Amino acid sequence: MSLFGMMRTGVSGMTAQSNKLGTVSDNISNSDTTGYKRATTEFSSLIGNQVPSNYTSGGVGTNVRHGITDQGIIEGTTSTTDLAINGQGFFVVSNTDGTPYLTRAGSFVPDASGNLVNAAGFYLMGYDLASGATGVANGLTGLTKVNISQSQLQATPSTAGTFAANLPSGATAVPAGSRPSDNLAGSTYTAKSSLVTYDNLGNAVTLDVYFTNTGPGAWQASVFNHADAAAGGGFPYAGGALATQNLAFGPTGSLTGGSPLNLTIPGGQAFSLDLSNTTQLGTGYTPISANANGNAPSPLDHVDIGNDGTLSFVYQDGGRVPAFRIPLANVASPDNLTPLSGNVYAPSVGSGDVVVGTAGSGGLGALDSSSLEQSTVDLATELTAMIEAQRGYTANSKVFQTGADLMDVVVNLRSQ
Repeated sequence: MSLFGMMRTGVSGMTAQSNKLGTVSDNISNSDTTGYKRATTEFSSLIGNQVPSNYTSGGVGTNVRHGITDQGIIEGTTSTTDLAINGQGFFVVSNTDGTPYLTRAGSFVPDASGNLVNAAGFYLMGYDLASGATGVANGLTGLTKVNISQSQLQATPSTAGTFAANLPSGATAVPAGSRPSDNLAGSTYTAKSSLVTYDNLGNAVTLDVYFTNTGPGAWQASVFNHADAAAGGGFPYAGGALATQNLAFGPTGSLTGGSPLNLTIPGGQAFSLDLSNTTQLGTGYTPISANANGNAPSPLDHVDIGNDGTLSFVYQDGGRVPAFRIPLANVASPDNLTPLSGNVYAPSVGSGDVVVGTAGSGGLGALDSSSLEQSTVDLATELTAMIEAQRGYTANSKVFQTGADLMDVVVNLRSQ
């Protein structure tokens, strides 16, 4: 083995330990960085060309790896827009130029424009449900900045509702000519309920829903606008029925035909009323459930983010409007992603292509609101690694120093 080779090996060892100290210092400085993944320096031997009579020293090479798949501790916060991923996956974020990246750092807050941005200045990306965007599984098409700024008042017209009740099987049939669908002053019915819906401006529109027995296992459902009722309420209604539907029940009392009932809300949208859970059994008329979507004009109260990534605006009257879906992305080999400044990652050849999906499905983790994933750095482990690297660096420097001393001996040899 040559003296120069020994010295080069010592330098290789010092360089390797310097790299290890570099990752340790990064880890310690990011011990409180949200979503940070610990970096490690792995050593591998470098072997020189060997001949039987002479050993040729090699050295050591280093490879820096980031434990991106390691799950950090999830801690609760008081901000709804603080997000953590419990399981696999990454948030999709973008910089000011619109370039997309992946991250686990979910400390998002609204900026001056209402866009959610994390501590490193990256914008959270999602699908705008109001525009009907759904995206694709194998790319980032259709994503836009998640924006939670809203006008103070929001009204949503009703488009769908459900109504479930039991209709008495022993009811007396109402003859034709005197049913609600005839809309006469003497019209009679078996049962009645009302349902509040909303038009395009958020005005409440009360629907009177009449159920009339027309024979064994046969009923008629008629819907009227309560505002059109005669003086004192009831028939006749100005303008007639908004919709009339025949209902059929099987021998077990379950509905076999006639659902849904479709109509148009006066001043509003087409409305579909689901009656599929209505029954005809041997007891009295019993409303079970009744609801309709939409809401009156109401100030925004707060935003809510579900475990599946659905961001909804919640208004003071209790109305809830889904606005964005925050997807999660993943790659085949997350540990081979390329780390970049700002605690973000870019796909690489080794990581594989990005696949996008819904939180909580397809192997992706659940999304926890009011939570943050902490750094995976353990200070005790890093301080121990620092001492190991320091000792290793010192030992390699001694090898280099010994080689240098021996070289001085060779240089200073002179003939006796």
